[in-house]
Amino acid sequence: MNAVILAVLVMVALSLARVSVVFALVVGALVGGIAGGLTLEQTLDAFNEGVGGGAQVALAYATLGAFAVAISRSGLPDMLAQRLIAMLGQEADAARRARVKTLLLVAILLVAISSQNLIPVHIAFIPILIPPLLKVMNQLDLDRRAIACALTFGLTAPYMLLPVGFGAIFLNDILLANINSAGAPFGLEITRGMLPLAMAVPVSGMAVGLAVAVFISYRRPRGYQSLEVASATAQGGHSVPRPSALGLVMSGLAILAALGLQLYSGSMILGGLVGIAILSLSGIFKWREADDLFTSGMRMMALIGFIMISAAGFAEVMKSTGEIDSLVQGAFALFGDNRGLAAIAMLLVGLFITLGIGSSFSTIPIIAAIFVPLAVQFGFSPLATTVLVGTAAALGDAGSPASDSTLGPTSGLNVDGQHDHIMGSVVPTFLHYNLPMIAFGWTAAMIL
Repeated sequence: MNAVILAVLVMVALSLARVSVVFALVVGALVGGIAGGLTLEQTLDAFNEGVGGGAQVALAYATLGAFAVAISRSGLPDMLAQRLIAMLGQEADAARRARVKTLLLVAILLVAISSQNLIPVHIAFIPILIPPLLKVMNQLDLDRRAIACALTFGLTAPYMLLPVGFGAIFLNDILLANINSAGAPFGLEITRGMLPLAMAVPVSGMAVGLAVAVFISYRRPRGYQSLEVASATAQGGHSVPRPSALGLVMSGLAILAALGLQLYSGSMILGGLVGIAILSLSGIFKWREADDLFTSGMRMMALIGFIMISAAGFAEVMKSTGEIDSLVQGAFALFGDNRGLAAIAMLLVGLFITLGIGSSFSTIPIIAAIFVPLAVQFGFSPLATTVLVGTAAALGDAGSPASDSTLGPTSGLNVDGQHDHIMGSVVPTFLHYNLPMIAFGWTAAMIL
């Protein structure tokens, strides 16, 4: 068996068996390296060399986490949650149930989208916002599977399309860097401007899936018991910050400055540091507390950071074995000149890998090393290659049991024990997002 295929199978099998993804990546790299003819020492050297390539992404995540903690100290996320709850509570008993239901879905969707790009706090807003809203949802007989789909869309689609916040990490630091690295020997190079254009098509597929979920699949009323629940903030004994006018203004300024610098420089690290500095100058936290901010931020983002570092090491081992070339040649012999079959095979393999890892960010270093040479062999354009790699990596993030995009919504919707993780979050998001993304991604790869 090809060493790359064997390594991927070992890694995915261990991940699906609920073994730590970091451990699974290390074991898969060792198995693939040794099966590919490398000694143990050579395998470890290649892995360590690749690990260095993931350091920038890990630092970007730590900075983003620190910025999220600083924003939360301003009281802005809590204020937004309270205003939304109060606004909806006033109309919850009114006859205009359809209007309230639509307003609730749109508000949750917009907050989820903002959590990836505008106020990059990732899933940290869910324990604050969702549990207090369950009472309103129960009064409306709103199917929580629709809420799970709205949350997951907001947690995934923005970073795939918009190059700010988490999108700056996904598009610029990971997708762009890994495609250009894998494509350099073949003369393939893409630019930052190509990324949103390429990813707009699969994101459109997700938008279609969201519309189907909200207006067709989960439109009918669904009853839930009215149980008293407390938000994670209250459960943790954490007092809600009292936002001041100056703090809110400076928070807005910090967010705008961070976004502007990300768009200008393409660096989340620089944008996050400037945002943190502005919040410190406003008095939201003292500069000597910066170490505590970064510690809290790293704690929030540590797992995904280590997964991405390990994935970079895994990809470097696969390159060092030289087995990627034989895999490409074997695939070329298998599919002949049928680009359509090759494209669908790459998308399905990406789905398989991402379902096991649970993170599209961590999947790119692995599949880019395999798919870019394969795409060049089949004559796909740079834009089509970007679509294939980006879509294949994002596939499965929405439907993986181990993904933050499904675990986050479940953590908020299941505080009263009435929302099943698999049937309430994983299966609905898999059906409504992964299947349309395969169709739209394949179509884009064939026509671009």
